Amino acid sequence: MFKPAERIVFRPEPGRWPSAEEAAGARLFSPLSLGPLTLSQRTWVPAMVPWRATPEGEVTQDVIDWYARFAEGRPGAIVIEATGIRDVPSGPLLRIGDDRFIPGLARLVEAVREASGGETRLLIQLIDFLSIKRRPARGAFLERFLIVTDRHRAATGQSDDAAVRAALAAMPDEDLHAALTPRERESLTHGFRERVIDTDRPHIAELPQVLPTLFADAAARAEAAGFDGIELHYAHAYTMASFLSALNTRGDGYGGARENRVRLPLEVYRAVRAQVSPNLAVGCRMLAEDCVAGGSTVADAAFFAAEFARAGMDFVSLSRGGKFEDALQPKVGEAAYPYTGPSGYECMPAYISDARGPFGRNLAAAATIRAAIRAAGLETPVVTAGGVHNFAMAEAMLENGEADIVASARQSLADPDWFRKVRLGHGDAVRLCEFSNYCEGLDQKHKQVTCKLWDRIGVTRDAPGTSADGKRRLTAPVWEV
Repeated sequence: MFKPAERIVFRPEPGRWPSAEEAAGARLFSPLSLGPLTLSQRTWVPAMVPWRATPEGEVTQDVIDWYARFAEGRPGAIVIEATGIRDVPSGPLLRIGDDRFIPGLARLVEAVREASGGETRLLIQLIDFLSIKRRPARGAFLERFLIVTDRHRAATGQSDDAAVRAALAAMPDEDLHAALTPRERESLTHGFRERVIDTDRPHIAELPQVLPTLFADAAARAEAAGFDGIELHYAHAYTMASFLSALNTRGDGYGGARENRVRLPLEVYRAVRAQVSPNLAVGCRMLAEDCVAGGSTVADAAFFAAEFARAGMDFVSLSRGGKFEDALQPKVGEAAYPYTGPSGYECMPAYISDARGPFGRNLAAAATIRAAIRAAGLETPVVTAGGVHNFAMAEAMLENGEADIVASARQSLADPDWFRKVRLGHGDAVRLCEFSNYCEGLDQKHKQVTCKLWDRIGVTRDAPGTSADGKRRLTAPVWEV
């Protein structure tokens, strides 16, 4: 994982917790509308991938238990993890690319409603992603994956493909890298990764024609399953964020200038909005900054967010960073992970940080983006995340124009009841996240995500509700008032 050069230790502070009476009058616990949807409070559990689905992308009891546990804390909204819109294998990640996924998702919706007493609204995050391959061994890359070209023939002085491969294999690494193109070097050292600019590949060129329908059909399934809203995943390292990025240089009208880069995300939104009923809230998660060289800036994000608001989105949820472009080199046999580089750190900073610290790194950008939406004459709610772990910080974000809704991921994982505890005047019982990124380390290894603050409490090996290795509980202990 990326570590900042400065090694300053920060500790989360509880601050002063409000009484139940004070909490009742707080902005954080006041209602807000997302278009047709009303939240009872401005608390939001953003999408986190817990690695609990079946290998076929089906809902399991562990998935249901995970979200029901968050619902017991009765936040205003929970967003279900990034859920694939294509009917293709994607490991133990939820999918919604076929009608056969609807019954399991419907059971999940019902469980959340029951656990929250009907208070928590449930949205699902819809995602598309392009192909990424594991880093190959040097020999395997040269023998199986490299397409021999005239560049390689010139570099080796050989004409026969087999002789070219043998000559390349005999080269020192420095000479071999010089003989390869930048993309070939990346495929060798990090694994092959598709980009939205690879329009020489027909399926990449056709994305603008294909994706609106795929997203719209997935949204219709989500409505059939009973979800209250849709969050379109336009953030981090994935397809739609890559269209928005300034690194998108497509020449077909969907890349280059901001107006072109926002075109497909708007077309996807409009297709979704047309496919579902007016009762469903539809918004997106997007980046306040790409946080990579040449990527989109806060100014870009402000432009995009205003365009989304003009188009009628019911909310805009802000994250930052988490890109492949600066991901650390994976081991042979492993795939690159977009949260290992500097941009990944911006997304999930740890308690050992630079002078900016891990708490609230996204707030200044969020304020700029929200101001751009308001300057356009629109009141579209902005959901802001970023190291939120106490009431004072959350309330200040709302007061300072940095958010209309406060999202808390790692703190909610540390204590799924923390919003409820604060609202009831029991803030002193909140289990504060330490921001060690223990949870993120499990995610990187595609292991079931838990929190080190509770996952060993009362564990009975191989009992129901324990991890695959039998050593960790999968949900936080129940809180009794």
